[in-house]
Amino acid sequence: MKMIVEKIVDETAEVRSFRLVRADGARLEAYEPGAHVDVTAPGGVTRQYSLCGAPGDDRAYTIAVKKEPQSRGGSRALHEAVTVGSELEVGTARNLFALDPAATEHVLFAAGIGITPLLAMAYRLVERSHAFTLHYFVRSPEYAAFADLLAAPPFAHHVRFHYGVARADMPRYIDACMNAASPQAHVYTCGPGPFMDAVVACAVRSRGEEAVHLEHFQAAAPAANASATGDAAFEVAIASSGQVLPVPAGSTIVDVLAGAGIVIDTSCREGICGTCVVPLLGGTPDHRDNCLSKKEKAANDQICLCVSRACSPRLVLDL
Repeated sequence: MKMIVEKIVDETAEVRSFRLVRADGARLEAYEPGAHVDVTAPGGVTRQYSLCGAPGDDRAYTIAVKKEPQSRGGSRALHEAVTVGSELEVGTARNLFALDPAATEHVLFAAGIGITPLLAMAYRLVERSHAFTLHYFVRSPEYAAFADLLAAPPFAHHVRFHYGVARADMPRYIDACMNAASPQAHVYTCGPGPFMDAVVACAVRSRGEEAVHLEHFQAAAPAANASATGDAAFEVAIASSGQVLPVPAGSTIVDVLAGAGIVIDTSCREGICGTCVVPLLGGTPDHRDNCLSKKEKAANDQICLCVSRACSPRLVLDL
């Protein structure tokens, strides 16, 4: 949909927030905290950004964008080429990082720009008077986006700022934060990969993996995802037609399907947004994505077609 930039705020020297309203003035569909949208920046680059406004606001989406030094066009264009009144193409909200409705307590761990989806969660948790604590790790106060908002009511009572924690000291700080919560509390984290790894490692020592939730902004290095199958060829079968298509080494499932006239919606092409996840009816997938949870991957009943491959000679797709 076409959206107009209604307001821009420099949250820090690196982070700028954008309030977007529909060009046609219509209300937006409701979304749950943790959702993200595709935004196409000037120049045609599409990136995913978490919604960080109050989820109950059906008039606007709010996103926050950190200008990355090595930007390939997304964050740089939004910072340098977008002004109030600019029109952007924005996708509908999708959510792979929702609050668990069964949890009675929540502990949120953010680092840097990872505050964005957790801010939306904080809005919802305050609204519903749920028990939660938000731990925000950042280099120094001037780099803390939304610091004034979080330091004031109704959030102040729930937010703990952690400034300038050295990487070597991070596990100790995270342990202390985790120990202050009950073992029944669900844990949510977003930020750089090493930070999230540290949070997850600490969390699973005191609670089951099903109580730990995270969202990636970047795909993991290919070597970290690839299994012993490497990049070997395999086949995909289309359940509805019986058609069997070879997937050569070096080709992706989604590209092979497109070549056969079966177009699958994609967005990130890195296995982080979940747009191209489809049900799986047979075969053993080689999950290489960062959007499905460990539990979802273990079930082997869905697959992310843009990056994942096969451990078995054939996969049967529910298409």
